Amino acid sequence: MAQQWTSVIENEIQARNAEISSINHQIHSNPELAYEEFKAHEAFVTILTSLGFKVTPHAFGLETSFSAEFGSGGRLVVFNAEYDALPGIGHACGHNLIASASFASFLGVAAALKASGLPGRVRLLGTPAEEGGGGKLKLIAAGAYKGASAALMVHPGPGHNLPSHIRGVSFVRMLANVKFRVHFTGKESHAAIAPWDGVNALDAVCLSYNAISMLRQQIRPYDRIHGIFRSAGDRPNVTPGNCCVEYYIRSQTRAQAEALWQRVLKCFEGAALATGCQMHTEPLNSYADVRPSASLCKAYVEAMPEGTVSYDEPKDILAGSTDMGDVCYECPGFHGVFGIGTEEGSPNHTKGFTRAAATEDAFVRAVECGKGMALVGWRVLTDDVFADEMQKEWEADMKLAAQGK
Repeated sequence: MAQQWTSVIENEIQARNAEISSINHQIHSNPELAYEEFKAHEAFVTILTSLGFKVTPHAFGLETSFSAEFGSGGRLVVFNAEYDALPGIGHACGHNLIASASFASFLGVAAALKASGLPGRVRLLGTPAEEGGGGKLKLIAAGAYKGASAALMVHPGPGHNLPSHIRGVSFVRMLANVKFRVHFTGKESHAAIAPWDGVNALDAVCLSYNAISMLRQQIRPYDRIHGIFRSAGDRPNVTPGNCCVEYYIRSQTRAQAEALWQRVLKCFEGAALATGCQMHTEPLNSYADVRPSASLCKAYVEAMPEGTVSYDEPKDILAGSTDMGDVCYECPGFHGVFGIGTEEGSPNHTKGFTRAAATEDAFVRAVECGKGMALVGWRVLTDDVFADEMQKEWEADMKLAAQGK
């Protein structure tokens, strides 16, 4: 990459540090839940408009999504900006930092496109409701990633789990997650006067819970099954007639998670049969596995300060699932992880992580990652050989995904 454009990108991000910091502070100080991110949406639209960008508020049919784009012709690179928080603990997944990094990347690439006059387009996409709301699934359905050559974002993780000389990991796989609610319907009765008249839906819940616990002995080490009781009766002297559970079924790939769900489903069906209850399932927004582009990940390692980013170790730096997985099935994707200053016992989704995500050091690291992503995005737009290899690699990986591999 020509040093000239690297300098343009880095200088622009440095020059806009105040605007990026403002977004970071506003999002962290005003935590908003999925699809309720009105303040974050307004803050982004206001700042981007003031900087002269064409901004579409409420983009792609989502009230709290936005889209800002610069450039024309050529390939399209999308940077995802997340900004939803968690109930009760605020930005315990550091989405303020994700938004800041992607904002920085967008500004850097836009500046290079403007200065060079080269063909290519860069989009900053506001992606609400990652925390269980499946915002990117709705954006995909609305065409937000149609025609994209690549989609990039970077996620904060627990820095205390990284070796001292490593500040991030580039190639990070995450599990697919199939989500369902299961409703059992029985028959209420007075639990003391006429228990024999009742059909106990709570019995079906408990029987299925125990069956799933036994099933865990026969699943693979990377599989995960976890659930809660959404409703389990109201009073001890009333046989519960309606109960509901909610389960997450995770595995390495979307196909494997679907296959595991079929095994779990039999536990629910067996419990309904044994107790005489009726049963029906309610699908929720399931997430595909994150399948990062090896080309993008290698380019990111090269773009970051030498020796600070590992390619794929440690592999367990960030577990769980995300709707970015579904984006990886739409186009080549990047979902790297960078460590922030957490203490032992304060990984993502803890109050300790919320505090760490508010620090100046965490913001500086996010912006540094934003610079690295911008350089990778610029390479996608301007390096035809690299872009072609990346696309072919992704197409081959999608064939493997279709086989459940």
